[in-house]
Amino acid sequence: MSSSAGSSSRRSNYSRSFHLPDDDEDVAADVGDFSVGGAMLPIFLNDLGPPSSSSQELVEVELQLEDDAIYVCSVTPTTMTPTPARFDDSGGGGGSLLARSLSAASKLRRKFGWPRSVASSASSVVEAAAPVTAMTEREKMRMRAQLQRTRSGAQRALKGLRFISQTTAEDAAAIWQQVEARFDRLARNGLLAREDFGECIGMMDSKEFAVGIFDALARRKRQRISKICKEELQDFWLQLSDQSFDARLQIFFDMADSNEDGRITRDEVQELIMLSASANKLSTLQEKAHEYANLIMEELDPENLGYIELWQLEALLLQRDVYMEYSRPLSTPGWSQNLSTFKPKNVVRRVSCTLKCLILENWQRGWIILLWVVAMASLFIWKFLQYRNRAAFQVMGYCVCTAKGAAETLKLNMALILLPVSRNTLTWLRSTRARLFIPFDDNINFHKIIAFAIVVGVILHAGIHLACDFPRLINSSPEKFALIASDFNNKKPTYGGLLTGIEGITGIGMVILMAISFTLATSRFRRNAVKLPAPFNRLAGYNAFWYSHHLLGLVYVLLLLHGIFLLLAKKWTQKTTWMYISVPLLLYIAERSLRTCRSEIRSVKILKASELPGNVFTLVMSKPQGFKYKSGQYIFIQCPAISKFECFTRLRVDGPYGAPAQDYQNYDVLLLVGLGIGATPFISILKDLLNNAKAATDSNTDISISDDSINSFASSSTPHSVSRRPMRVKNAHFYWVTREQGSFEWFKGVMDEVAELDHKGLIDMHNYLTSVYEEGDARSTLLTMVQALTHAKYGVDILSGTRVKTHFARPDWKEVFAKIAKKHPYSTIGVFYCGRPVLAKELKKLAHEMSHKTSTRFEFHKEQF
Repeated sequence: MSSSAGSSSRRSNYSRSFHLPDDDEDVAADVGDFSVGGAMLPIFLNDLGPPSSSSQELVEVELQLEDDAIYVCSVTPTTMTPTPARFDDSGGGGGSLLARSLSAASKLRRKFGWPRSVASSASSVVEAAAPVTAMTEREKMRMRAQLQRTRSGAQRALKGLRFISQTTAEDAAAIWQQVEARFDRLARNGLLAREDFGECIGMMDSKEFAVGIFDALARRKRQRISKICKEELQDFWLQLSDQSFDARLQIFFDMADSNEDGRITRDEVQELIMLSASANKLSTLQEKAHEYANLIMEELDPENLGYIELWQLEALLLQRDVYMEYSRPLSTPGWSQNLSTFKPKNVVRRVSCTLKCLILENWQRGWIILLWVVAMASLFIWKFLQYRNRAAFQVMGYCVCTAKGAAETLKLNMALILLPVSRNTLTWLRSTRARLFIPFDDNINFHKIIAFAIVVGVILHAGIHLACDFPRLINSSPEKFALIASDFNNKKPTYGGLLTGIEGITGIGMVILMAISFTLATSRFRRNAVKLPAPFNRLAGYNAFWYSHHLLGLVYVLLLLHGIFLLLAKKWTQKTTWMYISVPLLLYIAERSLRTCRSEIRSVKILKASELPGNVFTLVMSKPQGFKYKSGQYIFIQCPAISKFECFTRLRVDGPYGAPAQDYQNYDVLLLVGLGIGATPFISILKDLLNNAKAATDSNTDISISDDSINSFASSSTPHSVSRRPMRVKNAHFYWVTREQGSFEWFKGVMDEVAELDHKGLIDMHNYLTSVYEEGDARSTLLTMVQALTHAKYGVDILSGTRVKTHFARPDWKEVFAKIAKKHPYSTIGVFYCGRPVLAKELKKLAHEMSHKTSTRFEFHKEQF
């Protein structure tokens, strides 16, 4: 069988047919003639006979079989001892492998003789090989580049050089319609200005880069124009949306080749780097553009001729994966492709696994909610039946029974709602065995659920009183009113009298105060998403939520009065409001008093204060005497610059308080995800992991880590949190997603220390900068290569300034979870997240899905942020 791969100039400028002999005698299949591309191929493969003497050198040829073609991947001289030639593939050797590989991409290797002697049988090889030594470095590079230019390589590079993101003809047509609409809006007198080209094609945030594209496409027509018509725009668009790698590469090259001489100088490379940095809002890279241009020229122009050509830029992009491998440690783990981690598709097992996961994930929440619902239902029914058998039922019917039943649930919930926000109590309970069956991580969610139940109870209780009880009472006949006249001092009340009495005033007051407090506590008000005109704009934001919540203190006072002057109840044993709320209220008052006293006593000395990029303020503080904490916990500080209600001259510390992340040691593997400043609690955990790992091997030595980070307060007490028992955590994957490059200054020292001290590969660190266009976009392609080259040469990332390589754009979280599941089958993964709620929903959903689909169990926890 035969196939041609050398006819396309895109693959090679040379082709030659040759015959591959088979060394195995039991395989007699004739492979046939293949046309293989590569300028150096005839030099190395002039004589394809098997080696006959151990004195000969060998040449290892790596071929790639893909569909109906064979491509040369590499030709490498070697001095290994001659061995029988075999095809390096899992499927066996010989012609059967070649036959199979024609329908699917595969690679094979073969060693051929390369005699040193000038024997008559090899004279042609020596004569052909002689010119190789006289070749310049540039010519050798060009030949290697031509050998490496395979179809699969070009397709991989195609993903790394994309101007327009459509993938099908239908997508392209739809996007062009949008471009046309923008042209009609932006054009003046039927002409689109050069400056508006970026907005027209969808590059609103990188107009300078788009102008560079405009000029490059205009130069192709030997024109220097400032405006184009719709027909010219469509021509430009067709060139930009061309799916071929060569077309995209030529545009990219033309952007730099401003003088159209077919060469790119150092200054032109620098200009292209500055355009890319500007498009990605990376000002620090613009300042170092000259340095990075020198690095590229050093890599591609070894003879220092001062320019590079199209094929050299192509070689850089085609070898992208090779360059990226240099910076793989600490940023891109070698994932184990363990396909057995995925569960079988058997329906019965899938259903049983789903039920098992649901039970494991929700049994703690389930029994707490069930107990709470049963308690409310029991109290409602008990109070409902109690009033069903009283004289008041004869006057007000089922209205009074329902209102009183709702009131009983309100008493319970007004007591319970204080418990989830009793921080000191919860922190203590986290350290007991109660953590095994109580979901302390859901304390705020339970607080919100109870608040919702209070709203429902208030509507039922107050609504039924106003709309049903009171009208029936004031309109009752004298005979029926006589049954309950003693409860009203034998005087029939009026509707207004009921509202202006102590019961009415306290009830209305509670409703108003709770309405204010609950409204300002909603997500939109608390996060300042509601835009109100001045001066009402102060009603939105965290401070408005926090201080309005203190109005609930008045609510409890009114609630006690409401219960004391209760209608239809004369005996003190029937006035049970105080019984419900006294213990929780006293507990909460004690909590607040303890926090106030502790913050007074635990004033700290500021050792260092500095302002970091992104409006972040870092403080290095002394540790108060007797202060102990666990990694993942948090503290409160009073800072006058944040709130005008705290104008204390001293810095006060309140805490530490329990948090979900403090239980990280209960898992086999950790997935730590921090958004922006949300990385703070996890830096402490990373340090703790390293200290535990060190303690396991050297009980007499602790790792000393500097305090030059935003969480240095925590790190100063790290030795207290080191556990001497064997650590369950085997690996930790840390993902930090940030929007601004300057944010890397926050934890720069910490990242370098972790990279330096983690000798066993315990921690896998990933930084993601979302302001940079995703890897594959032409605006970030050159930056990707600069980043890889810099990391390979200096071991430093160009964006973070650390040893940890920074990824572009946002992570593909589904892929992240899938890879971790494959790497850690049959493990329990603790997923800890601190950041905005939007991503929390996605991560929680993925944790749930992957727990069902794989043998790996993911347990999601989030910080309230």
